Amino acid sequence: MKVIETGLPDVLLLEPRVFGDDRGFFYESFNAKTFAELTGVTTAFVQDNHSKSAKNVLRGLHYQIQQSQGKLVRVTAGEVFDVVVDLRKSSPSFGKATAEILSAENKRQLWIPPGFAHGFLVLSESAEFLYKTTDYWAPEHERCLLWNDPALGIDWPLTDAPLLSAKDALGKPLAQAEVFA
Repeated sequence: MKVIETGLPDVLLLEPRVFGDDRGFFYESFNAKTFAELTGVTTAFVQDNHSKSAKNVLRGLHYQIQQSQGKLVRVTAGEVFDVVVDLRKSSPSFGKATAEILSAENKRQLWIPPGFAHGFLVLSESAEFLYKTTDYWAPEHERCLLWNDPALGIDWPLTDAPLLSAKDALGKPLAQAEVFA
């Protein structure tokens, strides 16, 4: 596995070693020992989630203000524009965003530590998105950052208005959001 730094400290892009031939491919999507050795992060994942979304669906930007979740995310079908925002008030990169293209084709994964908001936009006709989390979903602590807040400066590759859930449409701008110390 290759570890690539992103535009935000502690958020890492992971590129697995893929073994392929005319029969198909094989790769190890997660190995706790290798993950810890290459990232310096030792954590336990307690929940796996799997979503499927249509083209132009935008999910996020989600986080939990308590029971904050670290996430290891990847796409197994299709392609997404994946976005992470640093919500750690004490961080020099507070309020900054980074984005990566994750796809079934490139097989890249993104490690998002606790303290960050996360979301994605589906670029393909549909996409299946998998993520491992370091803490359980806690709806009472879930928060949503406004996806199009100008303060974040995210250049979403939209061709039409995104398809949003009611919750995501009501996200809060960074200036009004609960953040981490």
